[in-house]
Amino acid sequence: MEKQPPSTADAIADRVMRGAASAVETVREALEAVDRTGHLRAFVEVWPEAALECAARVDATLAAGVPLPLAGVPLAVKATEGTGSHQARRLVAAGAVPIGATSVPGPGTPWKTWGSTDQGPTLNPWNTERVPGGSSAGSAVAVATGAVPLATASDGAGSTRIPAAWCGVIGYKPTTGLLPARDRAGLTVGGPITRTVADAELYRSAVLGGSPVAVRPHIRVAWSPTLGFNEPEPEVVELAERALRRWARSGGVTVTRSEIALTDPTRTWHTRRERGTRAGLAAVGRRDLSALDGLLRSVDLLATPTTPNRAHPHSGPGEVMSVGFTWLFNLTGHPALSLPAGITEDGLPVGLHLVARHHEDALLLASARDAEQALARALGDGVHAPEM
Repeated sequence: MEKQPPSTADAIADRVMRGAASAVETVREALEAVDRTGHLRAFVEVWPEAALECAARVDATLAAGVPLPLAGVPLAVKATEGTGSHQARRLVAAGAVPIGATSVPGPGTPWKTWGSTDQGPTLNPWNTERVPGGSSAGSAVAVATGAVPLATASDGAGSTRIPAAWCGVIGYKPTTGLLPARDRAGLTVGGPITRTVADAELYRSAVLGGSPVAVRPHIRVAWSPTLGFNEPEPEVVELAERALRRWARSGGVTVTRSEIALTDPTRTWHTRRERGTRAGLAAVGRRDLSALDGLLRSVDLLATPTTPNRAHPHSGPGEVMSVGFTWLFNLTGHPALSLPAGITEDGLPVGLHLVARHHEDALLLASARDAEQALARALGDGVHAPEM
């Protein structure tokens, strides 16, 4: 029998709303999927009784004639976010059902691209000898395996986008300020990890408000393989650029190479985090801000690889800074998204990173949806589905 792709949040909610399946049945299936994929250690806690009780309430609400846009959608929540975060509360109010808490890094390493559980580290479903990325490690694995279609994450330096890239799924960081900050420095913002861009748009509708928009008839994209300070792996760059060019060939997209040369934000990011102050955009440096703002006035999107490197072994990344392309935009606050771009020769996913102007989240997601569809036609859907 041909392997069926895992259900999306959109498809699940539609089935439950139409009465083709119940929320209780759907959540029970998700709990079984969590058990089947337990060897990857995506979850630190699973809540079967509470999840089934919540699902029963969803079914009762629907029976009373109250529509729920995320009816019965199984939801994984990042352990450090929990069910009490603003985004989780909004998702549950829309009908999503929390089924468990996902892993985050523990102490002991300077890198935060792994997940800690009582059973051992969280494993990348594409290659268990590699990390899944972090800090939203378990959330990315839970979505990539098909256990859930939607998971909450948070991103202070790339913690949503990096694990999404390394697990072959979608990671969206909204414009800073649209959600309550998760740290005193104002760097960390909540967001979803999903299997499709349409599900990220469902998240946006439920949590941030606003409906999906049609993609513009012509999208201008600036491609930068380094931002002026990264030294990425050639194969990672090649795959990300190839995905971007394939999207462009689908029509309505113009890609130009940008020679923008920004300053490595390492010192600025650490200073802002350590001081715990929201120094604002000026902390990035006037020259860099001027260059970035000028670029984004001339184009609709900036595209880069999501990370300079592929998923590294559990022993560590070496000298490479996996946050090299992502954490600048935690300082500047721009919305950004990681889209699956392809698979390396050794079988590891990499991401294409798209960045939009402040508060152009709808355009970012619409463009990513268009790119996703173009890549699906060119590549098929395998990038979303590791063999389990």
